[in-house]
Amino acid sequence: MAKKASSGGTRIVPLGDRVVLKRAEAEAKTAGGIVLPDSAQGKPQRGEVVAVGDGHVSDKGERIPLTVKEGDRVIFSSYAGDEISLGDQTFLLMRESDILATL
Repeated sequence: MAKKASSGGTRIVPLGDRVVLKRAEAEAKTAGGIVLPDSAQGKPQRGEVVAVGDGHVSDKGERIPLTVKEGDRVIFSSYAGDEISLGDQTFLLMRESDILATL
C-alpha cells in the first residue's frame, strides 16, 4: 500500500513508481560565514522521502516495490520532479528513477 504525505487535511498519495520528497533547506551561510540572501541560495538536490507509491509493474505484470522507503534521505537530479504546495509546505513529486542515491 502507498504511503501518504499530508499537510493539514490534504494528502498526497503517489501512484506507481512515484515518490514524494521534502526538499532539504538551502544553506543560508557560506563556509566562510557570509550570509546569503534568498535570491542567491541555490535549491538543494537533497531531500527526505515522505511518501512512496506501490511500485512499478514489470513486463510480466508483476508489481515490483520501490527501492526507497519513507524516511530515506536522497540525492536527486537537479531538474527532477514537480513542486506541489499544500498549505504552507512544498513537496516534490518525482519518479524513483530520478533519485540518484541514498544518504
